[in-house]
Amino acid sequence: MAFSPSPAYAQPPAPPTNASEAVKQYQDLSKQAEKVNEDLLKAKADLEVKKAELEKATNDVNVAAANEKQAKALEEQFRGQVDALASASFQGARFNKISALLTGTSADDFLERASALNVLAADNQEALSKYTGAVTTAAEARKLAEDGQRRATEAKAAAEKLTADITKTAQDLEAQKQTVLAAKARLTPKETKELEGPKDDGVYLAPAGAAGKAMEVALAQRGDPYVWGAEGPNSFDCSGLTMYAYAAAGVSLPHSSRSQYGYGKSVSRSELQPGDLLFYGGSASSIHHVAMYIGGGKIVHASTSGVPVKTDTIDGGGRDYLGAKRIVG
Repeated sequence: MAFSPSPAYAQPPAPPTNASEAVKQYQDLSKQAEKVNEDLLKAKADLEVKKAELEKATNDVNVAAANEKQAKALEEQFRGQVDALASASFQGARFNKISALLTGTSADDFLERASALNVLAADNQEALSKYTGAVTTAAEARKLAEDGQRRATEAKAAAEKLTADITKTAQDLEAQKQTVLAAKARLTPKETKELEGPKDDGVYLAPAGAAGKAMEVALAQRGDPYVWGAEGPNSFDCSGLTMYAYAAAGVSLPHSSRSQYGYGKSVSRSELQPGDLLFYGGSASSIHHVAMYIGGGKIVHASTSGVPVKTDTIDGGGRDYLGAKRIVG
């Protein structure tokens, strides 16, 4: 599991000398915090995967152990019959129809003995078959148990490492939050208003189906504040908004833009349809933002701290547009 701990930001930036510098500093710090927040969300999503793997591996070990125990019991049950058959054969016993004929006193006696021997042979064959099957099952169960134990050990170690990473990243995020809040406090009311941008209450027609429903729900959150790690119903971060919107449409997504990138099918920028998710970042491993396409070259998204959920142009989501995914349809 590849995971790069977030960088620490021990040195606070120097205070800005003018209004433009103050806004830019706040935006830069907010973007740094968003990346740390995404690291935290991705690590939490990975941790849930590892916990599920650990639970499955542990269950596999328990099932395999029970199967081995049952197989061993069957081994013992048929071992006596198989041993007796092997011993009789070794000593030269001939349980066949010729022996029955030679020792019989009449034709009826022969038929009776031969019939009994057929049953005896079938019983011996069944015992041998069940014994062999039990031995094979026990060996396979032991192998599965050992494999499950190995997977459980690996998953447990990975989960412990991710837990430590999450603790460190959460501390980094908290430090970043304080730096961002300090930068925000230096903004004037006018600068804060400019940062938020114009309000858009326009009507956008959503298509039918789950994608359209998700789009309607996302647009209904316009004006709600951006909060790191929030997933609604009254505040959101970027992936929290898209997760919330699609959940209302009956589609489950993880709370992480990098994890959401693994869902749906890729679509080109020229093929975008309302409800598609747009991702920003230099690569799949460095995605830091997700938005929802609403048509006409526009998106709705929870962009950054200090800016409410709003509509924007595609490039307003970031200059490092990576690609889009169609979650449904």
